[in-house]
Amino acid sequence: MKSAQLKLISNICFILGFASILGSIAIWYLTGGTEPGGKEHAERFGIFVGLWAPTFFILSNRFDRYSVRGS
Repeated sequence: MKSAQLKLISNICFILGFASILGSIAIWYLTGGTEPGGKEHAERFGIFVGLWAPTFFILSNRFDRYSVRGS
C-alpha cells in the first residue's frame, strides 16, 4: 500500500475510535426501554461498543507508523 492510503486508513481508524466512545454513551443513555432487564442490557451493550475504541486507536497508530516507514 502507498503511504497516502495508509495515512487515510489511520485517520479513519482514529475517527472510528471517537465514534465508538460517543456511540457507547448514546447506547447507554438512549436504549433500555421499559422492559425488565432492558437497562442492564443497554449498559452491557454500551460497554461492549466502548471497548472497540482502544482497538481503533491502536490500529490508527500502527497504520500511521507504517505510512511513515513506507515514505
